[in-house]
Amino acid sequence: MQLNHLDLPVPDVAATAAFFTTHFGFRLCETRGNNGFALLLGTGGFALVLTRRRGAEAQDFPDTFHIGFLVESEAAVHALHARLQAAGVPDLPPVSFQRGATLFYVHAPGGVLVEVSHRSSV
Repeated sequence: MQLNHLDLPVPDVAATAAFFTTHFGFRLCETRGNNGFALLLGTGGFALVLTRRRGAEAQDFPDTFHIGFLVESEAAVHALHARLQAAGVPDLPPVSFQRGATLFYVHAPGGVLVEVSHRSSV
């Protein structure tokens, strides 16, 4: 079984889509409505679906809810962190080592928490 897609409700579909296409390499494949829907494709056939949340405020996700992306090396974690920092992404904590991984967390527009990590082979 393979994960096919994840559908996230966000207040500004265009802003969230731009974040994932600019910083995470997703490709925008389809939009519908007036900022109501975006289909983004990532590597391995994974689809990230963004739908407009009815309220203008960010979605109140459960406490530990987040999306996690694995990258190929510790250097890739640091490189992406540096690109986000250079782009002025707000509230970007430093890279850290936790639970056997080099990682950082960042909030995408709409309040989606994103983890970027690399786990060394054990």
